Amino acid sequence: MALTHEQKVTLDKLVSLCKRRGFVYQSAEIYGGINGVYDFGHLGTLLKRNLRSTWLSSLSEVPGEIILFEGALLGPYALWKASGHVDHFADQMVECRDCKHRFRIDEIDLEKACPHCGKKNWSEVRQFNMMFQTQIGAVQDQKSIAYLRPETAQEIFVNFKNVITTNRLKLPFGIAQIGKAFRNEITPKQFLFRMREFEQMELEWFCKEENAKKHFEFWKDNRFNFYLSIGIKKENLRLRYHEPTELAHYSTCCTDVEYHFPFGWKELEGIAHRGNYDLSQHIKHSGKDLSIYDEETKKSIVPTVIECSVGVDRLFLTVLFDAYDEDTIEGESRVVLKLSPKLAPIKAAFFPLTKKQNEPMYKIYEAIKNKGFIVQFDESGSIGKRYRRNDEIGTPYCFTYDFESDSDKKVTARDRDTTKQERIAIDQIELFLEKKLI
Repeated sequence: MALTHEQKVTLDKLVSLCKRRGFVYQSAEIYGGINGVYDFGHLGTLLKRNLRSTWLSSLSEVPGEIILFEGALLGPYALWKASGHVDHFADQMVECRDCKHRFRIDEIDLEKACPHCGKKNWSEVRQFNMMFQTQIGAVQDQKSIAYLRPETAQEIFVNFKNVITTNRLKLPFGIAQIGKAFRNEITPKQFLFRMREFEQMELEWFCKEENAKKHFEFWKDNRFNFYLSIGIKKENLRLRYHEPTELAHYSTCCTDVEYHFPFGWKELEGIAHRGNYDLSQHIKHSGKDLSIYDEETKKSIVPTVIECSVGVDRLFLTVLFDAYDEDTIEGESRVVLKLSPKLAPIKAAFFPLTKKQNEPMYKIYEAIKNKGFIVQFDESGSIGKRYRRNDEIGTPYCFTYDFESDSDKKVTARDRDTTKQERIAIDQIELFLEKKLI
């Protein structure tokens, strides 16, 4: 009986693949590492770059103007006090008094013993603020307190007036940002799913309150379709509406795009109707005018915000889970990442069949590389081993220069997913890739 996708892919297998092929490494591993912090190797960096560019491209296809923004990582105490993070950005935590391990309260049964030491000696439940605090300047006092940002949105809100003034924006419009955020998670877990240092892709869509519901529905559908467009299987995705008891105090409604991970259905992206809470809070605490003039009503209004937020690292993990497969080819088992060609880190690999074909194939490889394609040249090992290596990193196509190539001016093109091969003219490789990698 054939294995299901859930049986083939596990978190342990994916972690092993990421390290083995240089997608992801434990940060500072030679010093014991930092839990919840990771470094990305060559392939991981390329994949993340493709995720970012695909996300940005998807925003350019929607009606309405969306501009880009890049905020600072450090924010002053006053900013995070106004936004509510100083007082409310916390998880409930409990500690085992015997082994000193700490747990989020929603991840532990206090009626049972500690899963780490087997004893039942719990501390009282307390609030744990997840922001990283630091000091700015030589004098350490209340005024020098700053925080690494736990989300990317607030810099957009506090710079709202500057942005609309310098870009002459009219409602509705969006401000998009890709950048790092930091959360001192009590228990980082499941590899890249919950991290202390991570990257967000976030859109703040500003609109009139009376049109907010319509815009919310648009972005909910748009974001779900984005995941289908990058090749994620529809059966592994769902929309989950938040119950009133789940909503943040400033939120009117919220819907999550969830993915069916091996460890259950989990949030991939949140689409939230935030009202005008954030701008109003910063107006209140800073005393600055963050309203926008509405030409239709001839009045200044504080716009409503629809927020779409996804973690780059969590999406990275998602596409690897979804693309992972194991099958048998010509009696040999293989691991293959069936990544969408637009996401694949390496778009094509070029193989000389023997050392004698190295020079002509390397010239072809260089010509394609110079056209802007991310490709690689591989002469090491048998053709079968080279295929397996590239299957495992998700390379969509491999080209082999063989004994007939000198005479017929063709190479063998091999498809990653089907393993089917065809002969194509050397001067048609660029066109072949342009068509296949759309």
